[in-house]
Amino acid sequence: MVKTADELALMRISGRLLASVFEMLDGLELAGLSTLQINDLVEDFITVDLAARPASKGQYGFEHVLNCSINHVVCHGVPDPGQIIRDGDIINLDITLEKNGFIADSSKTYLVGNAPLAARRLVRVAREAMWQGIRQVRPGAHLGDIGFAIERHARRNGYSVVRDYCGHGIGREMHEEPQVLNFGKPGTGLRLREGMVFTIEPMVNQGTRKVVTGEDGWTVVTSDRKLSAQFEHTVAVTARGVEVLTLRRDETPLPGRSA
Repeated sequence: MVKTADELALMRISGRLLASVFEMLDGLELAGLSTLQINDLVEDFITVDLAARPASKGQYGFEHVLNCSINHVVCHGVPDPGQIIRDGDIINLDITLEKNGFIADSSKTYLVGNAPLAARRLVRVAREAMWQGIRQVRPGAHLGDIGFAIERHARRNGYSVVRDYCGHGIGREMHEEPQVLNFGKPGTGLRLREGMVFTIEPMVNQGTRKVVTGEDGWTVVTSDRKLSAQFEHTVAVTARGVEVLTLRRDETPLPGRSA
């Protein structure tokens, strides 16, 4: 759960490499590509360009290197050669990467082409909700502070937060303790300590927070088929507060606050 200085240094490397995967994806025109094509591009980039390992491949029997969740798919969407990304879609790409024995995990919801205003607003609020949670991270804070901040921001904007899935500790294993819920009460839950590393990954829905798992056993969708958006970063608790290990070059460390 708590990482040493040497372990944290290795996790920074994994985080920087994973950030570069998303920076590569940012330069792609997604419309017209299949989700399997995206998967294969990412696998080549991680294994060849970065000399790293896609940690999701083979995890729990999953055959691919990423999850691709389009529109009303909440999470765990499976790459498919027949699933074509279209103008107006929103798509969450959730990717893990292992280097030197340590794993980083991050996701981003992309707006494809001329996405409707309602979809753009949902994606913006989901991104803001993640950052609201990240801002709570510091020694002495509680996990409940993170979840409360996330859900409060989503609900203030008229959305719901999925409760069936959550963030998690991460390091040598993809999923470690603790669970990082996207709802909670301030001052409750595990007290944070310097050196803890975990993910914060809210899934924000236009409608109900209820979800359904598809027949493939992987794909999770909103029960009302309304849109869902997700963002995720791997973060570390530091003496001064929080460090976002998967921060991309187009992001500021804490939007709306000086670093």
